[in-house]
Amino acid sequence: MNNKIKVLVVDDSAFMRKSLSLLLESDPGIEVISTAIDGLDAIEKSEKIKTRYCDYGY
Repeated sequence: MNNKIKVLVVDDSAFMRKSLSLLLESDPGIEVISTAIDGLDAIEKSEKIKTRYCDYGY
């Protein structure tokens, strides 16, 4: 059974999306399943991948 925390990384900066993804994936308990460039992109992707939790910060 896969008990990893699945994360959708959202940021308008490609550098930050990549950096945060690399940081999170360094933890064996976390899996970055996708990235999004903005809130609308995040909503569309979260509907497709059936996310359980979302945290939109700014």
